Amino acid sequence: MQWQCLPFEELTTHQLYDLMKLRVDVFVVEQNCPYPELDDNDRRAGTHHLLGYNNDQLVAYLRLLPPGTTYTNVSIGRVLTAESTRGTGAGHELLRLGLEHAERLWPDHTIDIGAQSHLQHYYARYGFEAISEEYLEDGIPHVDMRLSKGIVCG
Repeated sequence: MQWQCLPFEELTTHQLYDLMKLRVDVFVVEQNCPYPELDDNDRRAGTHHLLGYNNDQLVAYLRLLPPGTTYTNVSIGRVLTAESTRGTGAGHELLRLGLEHAERLWPDHTIDIGAQSHLQHYYARYGFEAISEEYLEDGIPHVDMRLSKGIVCG
C-alpha cells in the first residue's frame, strides 16, 4: 500500500474524486444511508486526509480533524476501507497510521471519535474508551469514544 496524508489544498482533483467516490460507495450506497456526505469539514483549515492506495486504487481512507471542528478535541472520522480490502489488515494499518499522523500534527492531544457501535471493540484495541451512551446518527447506532492523551481541549 502507498500512503499519503495531505491537507485539502494539496489533494489532486483525482485524489479528491477518489475519496468522495469511496466515501459515497461505503457510507451512502453500501450502508444504505442517504445523508449529506460533504459537510465542509473536508476543506476546513488543518484537516488532513489519509489515503491508502493499492495498485493506484484508493482502498483505505480517513480524515484527521483539528480541535474544535467536530469535537472539542482532535478527531478522526470517515474511517473506511473498500469492501475488496476488508480482512487484509488494511483497516488496522489505516488506523495505526492515522493515529501516528494525529500525534505528529497535534502532539499529545486527546482524540475523540463517533464510532459505529458495532466497531467499539475494534477501536478499543487502540485505547479508545466509550464516553457516551449509544445514539442514532443517520439511522445507524453510534457511540462517542475517546483516546485520552496529555492535552484535553474544552
